[in-house]
Parts: sequence; C-alpha cells; structure tokens
Amino acid sequence: MQRESMQYDVVVVGGGPAGLAAGIRLKQLAAEKNTELSVCVLEKGSEIGAHILSGAVVDPRAFDELIPDWKTQGAPIKTLVSEDRFLMLTESRSFRTPEALLPACFKNHGNYVVSLGGVCRWLGQKAEELGVEIYPGFAAAEVLFNENGSVKGVATGDMGIGRDGKPTANHQVGMELHGKYTFFAEGCRGHLGRQLQDRFGLRDGVDPQAYGIGIKELWELEPSRHRPGLVVHTAGWPLDARTYGGSFMYHMEENLVAVGYVVGLAYTNPYLSPFEEFQRYKTHPVIRPFFEGASGFPTAGARLPPAASCRCLSSCSPADASSATTRAFSTPRASKARIPR
Repeated sequence: MQRESMQYDVVVVGGGPAGLAAGIRLKQLAAEKNTELSVCVLEKGSEIGAHILSGAVVDPRAFDELIPDWKTQGAPIKTLVSEDRFLMLTESRSFRTPEALLPACFKNHGNYVVSLGGVCRWLGQKAEELGVEIYPGFAAAEVLFNENGSVKGVATGDMGIGRDGKPTANHQVGMELHGKYTFFAEGCRGHLGRQLQDRFGLRDGVDPQAYGIGIKELWELEPSRHRPGLVVHTAGWPLDARTYGGSFMYHMEENLVAVGYVVGLAYTNPYLSPFEEFQRYKTHPVIRPFFEGASGFPTAGARLPPAASCRCLSSCSPADASSATTRAFSTPRASKARIPR
C-alpha cells in the first residue's frame, strides 16, 4: 500500500530540547528575513516531555540566546542553585571535595534546577506559537533517501501490526515526511542515527562512544528536609573501585527532589544490578536522612546517557561539527566527521 506524503522545508525528528530549540530558532530566523519556512517536529512520546526523564541542572545562557525574555514568558526555570556538594562515599562515611578542586562541570553557580520534561512542554508551546507543527505519538521508523543518496526525509511506522508481524484488519501504513533538510535529534542512541552512521561512515576512524545506564526517581520530601537549589553529586560506594558511576540529587521547587544513579555500561561484574546499587546508595548515612518521612510512592524511570570522556570529544569546534552534520545528512557523499555527542 502506497504511503501518503507531506512536504516541509525542515523535518525535525525528536521533540526533546534540541529538536524544539531547532524548530524555534528556524522560525525566528525566517521571521527576521520575512520569509515562510515550514517546520514539523515528530515526537514518539504521547506528548511533548513524555519521554524526558533526566534530572537537570541547566545553564540559562542557551535560553538567554533563544528566548531572551524567558523569565517574563513564564518559563518553568525558577530554582536557582543554592549550594554544590560533591561527596566521596565509603560504606559508612563521606568526604566532601573542596570546591577549588572540582572541575568546572560540577560548579553550578548561576544555574537552575529544573524539570526537563516541564521545560520541554514549555518549549513546545513556544514552538507552536511560532508556527512549528508538532506531531506527538508518531515515531520515525525509517530514513528515506533520494536517488542521489541524500536524505529525503523520514517515514512513520505502520499501525495495526499483529504479534506475528503481519498486518491486521486495522492496518494503516505510515506517513512519509519529506524535507529539504532533515534534522535528527532523537537522542544519544537513536535507531535512525545508527542507520545514518552506517550509511555515511560517520563513525569510521572514531573512538567508540561510551554509555551508561541512568536510573531516576522523583520524591516529595518533608519540608524540613528539603533544601531548594541544593545540588549533590557522589562517587564511590556502593560501587567498587573498578566500576565507573555515581549519583545526583537535585532539590527542586515544591518539596520535590530528583535523585538518580548512573553506572557505566563497561562494568565487568555480571552480577551487578544498577537498580540494586541505586537502592543501596539511598541507605547511606549521609543520604538516607533526606528521604525519611517522604510521602507518596516515587515515580521512576531509566535512560541511556552518553558518558563524557576525553576520548569521546571531538577535535573540531561545535560549529564545525554542526556544519559537518548538515553536510552528512543532506548530501549524497558525506564527509567523515567527528561529531561530539
């Protein structure tokens, strides 16, 4: 059965912060030049923000550049970081690292603790106000190519497929979305991104990316134990010295705290359970008091974050990488590019 198709100037795959910011900026540029630009965003979640699980501390510089009056427009970015703590844990004790010895990525003065899902929902509203068409609940399942080998767009998955993989009576074919440019913002390990890497050789001659598994819970604490803006990171126990990982705890507004644990997927112990290690971490003498008397059952989720390291970083600038990405995804003969994750 032939698919129906829709034509856009730009098709964005992924309704996370990157995809939404791209849609907003494209519409802003079009307005500045007094031209029309059709932009659509595909999001596999049931709504924008549905698949955003990260606890987040954000630098507001990006919002200052994208939407300078974000404060007056009611952005859900309100809890300024009040204190940073980085703790090395043993089974029964903790040692706080002096701020002078912390790398810049652990110094959050001037940053904000946010719900990234809430921020994405707000960005989605701003994108729609500018005319970006957002289609939640539609997952891009296939990359489409022109005869000359360049990316033509994407197709959404078929609906009404039975357990045996065959069409049922409710079968509906997916929709093709064609774009002059296709912007892939599907996350660190997207299945379309892997197809493009293989087709254009984007990972040839590049060190392999390292990943971790991140588990996050959202708790409502007793008001007396809540510290708005407190940011706590830990390393060490309960993991052994050969296993990479650590925790985060971000105190948000309304007595909420996002707490999570990340374990590098290079661990060699076949009996290690990241979820069990996360639960043990919450029993540590310096961590457990925060959760005593917490009300309600915590909501939880897991995701695959890229693990930043020296070998994962590119030797080119972000601007060069962005240009290389555009060339690779828009032309039939892609140059090999080191694209930072």
